[in-house]
Amino acid sequence: MVPNVSEYNYLIKVLKDLDYESVTGYGWLRKGDVFRFDLFPGKRIHTTELLESPLEPGRHRLLKEYSRLYIGILNEYDLIASKLMRGTGVDFEDCLMLVRARQEHIDIELLVSHFRELASYDIAEDRIAGNIDRFTGLLREE
Repeated sequence: MVPNVSEYNYLIKVLKDLDYESVTGYGWLRKGDVFRFDLFPGKRIHTTELLESPLEPGRHRLLKEYSRLYIGILNEYDLIASKLMRGTGVDFEDCLMLVRARQEHIDIELLVSHFRELASYDIAEDRIAGNIDRFTGLLREE
């Protein structure tokens, strides 16, 4: 995710200059490379628009900073909620692993509330609303 749209546009230009090609809606790959980069502009991930910008304090944490590049990680609530909005089997597994690894930092009631608020803005709210119930059920089974 590249929250600043002008920075996103610049990054896409650089990728094109480096012979990367668009291989999916937001995925970029260079022939012969094994890694595909999925880059989303603004505060959108796939089809999910976050409630707040990830640039706001508390909405991300620093992974690594270079002289001209800041790599941050979404906060646990936005990361889990965005994956559960999509709701594939791998997404559920990823979310379970994240809760296990960051358990002391995640309030499940707050996660449920955050997910429900995010889902309320989605056109398929009824379809995706059950994803959080399924996820909390999986957590209880552990």
